[in-house]
Amino acid sequence: MAEDEKVERIEASKSENFSEWYVQTIIRSGFVDYSDVSGCIVFLPPAYFAWQAIMNAVDAEFKKVGIEDAYFPLLIPEKLLEHESEHFKGFVPEVAWVTETGKTKLDERLAIRPTSETIMYRSFSKWIRSWRDLPLRHNQWNNVLRWEFKHPTPLIRSREFLWNEGHSVFASEAEAIAERDEVIGIYLKVLKEYLAIPGIVGRKSDSEKFAGAVASYSVEHVMPDGWALQGPDHHYDGQNFAKPFDIKFLDRDGKTSYAYQNTFAISTRELAVIVSTHGDDRGLVMPPKLAYVQVVIVPIYKKDNKAKVDVYAKKVYEGIKGHFRVRLDDREGYTPGYKYNEWEMKGVPVRLEIGERDIAGNSVMAARRDTGEKKPIKLDELAGELDRLMTSIHESLYMKASEFLKSHVHRISTYEELKNILAKDGGIITAPWCESPECETKIKAETGAKITNIPVEQGKFADKCVYCGKKSKCEANFARSY
Repeated sequence: MAEDEKVERIEASKSENFSEWYVQTIIRSGFVDYSDVSGCIVFLPPAYFAWQAIMNAVDAEFKKVGIEDAYFPLLIPEKLLEHESEHFKGFVPEVAWVTETGKTKLDERLAIRPTSETIMYRSFSKWIRSWRDLPLRHNQWNNVLRWEFKHPTPLIRSREFLWNEGHSVFASEAEAIAERDEVIGIYLKVLKEYLAIPGIVGRKSDSEKFAGAVASYSVEHVMPDGWALQGPDHHYDGQNFAKPFDIKFLDRDGKTSYAYQNTFAISTRELAVIVSTHGDDRGLVMPPKLAYVQVVIVPIYKKDNKAKVDVYAKKVYEGIKGHFRVRLDDREGYTPGYKYNEWEMKGVPVRLEIGERDIAGNSVMAARRDTGEKKPIKLDELAGELDRLMTSIHESLYMKASEFLKSHVHRISTYEELKNILAKDGGIITAPWCESPECETKIKAETGAKITNIPVEQGKFADKCVYCGKKSKCEANFARSY
């Protein structure tokens, strides 16, 4: 049996069985792997590289606006979680506890951080004394552990995941509220320029907001199966943490005031969005800026010209390795077809094929992963043409993702329309709502769709609530959601 007949392929169809396709794609491509702990995955080099690129891009933007990196402990004493009762109540089902070391029982349970507000704010209360100490804008890149669900899905719902935790403190409510657009703007910029992913921004309903927040805002994505997945978020916490943690300061008039706070995050869940949005039935399709390998060179030779092709392939490799993340696949015992399939499954943006005809023409044959289009490129034009190809691939991926999102946002006015759309393709359904929690709860119970977020900018909408028929007060985005 030839090697190209034994190569591991994606057997499920993305359009017919998305969940199976998704798991096969991330595992068989070597993106992530399972570990011996349920819900905790291994980020293999391609996945971790993509996450590091996202981290670096976001972090650079944070530093431009004065958000500084810090690091706080993994373990949080139980008394600190209990200190802010609403926050603690919201996270109780998710917390994993350390109760003993060796054979010694601890005097107090230590939580493995589900999030860091409580331990960070103990420090903030010591550091902040005057209005001159504000604003304080700290961020940490870390891992968190949340154990609240039974059926984890790698990257989409992992018990341990990686993210940024931004925590900011301001002297005034106006300053705190103004930060929302700045931070969400940073997330949207990185999503577009690095991930080639769009999103829908809005405010969470009270039932869906972060525990302890006054208001929560999110970027929502639509997955290929029509379900929504929450992306980056920003929470205005008001003084809900400042008061229990005694974060107060002397203002310019010499009066004691409680501070106003925000929290914000982007997580490795975005890797699931990249895989799901751009991938196809052959595997991953990676945006060039996040691709662990951007260019793979595959020599094509026969026994009598192998040495000649190898020399030329190495020349091509040496010529571009300083400009791109490139791999020369000169492995013996594998056919070109086997290599094509393997690198396509890994989502490498560009493949360069080199045979005797290419050598004669002092060129290479370039194949795009996203469209499959091939074209010859002269060797002296290769670096510039690859740059243009990378830009074209990114723009094409973003346009395709935007068109998909646009086609899966439905503006409706009746409950029957909402149910019919959910029964077909799903997506985000924008509908008039009376802002009654009862209607929100009943819609979710009857259809499985919740309010993902509420558009900040409200246009003209239908007069009657989509569920109860009473006067509507806003439009809300409904969807089945991961």
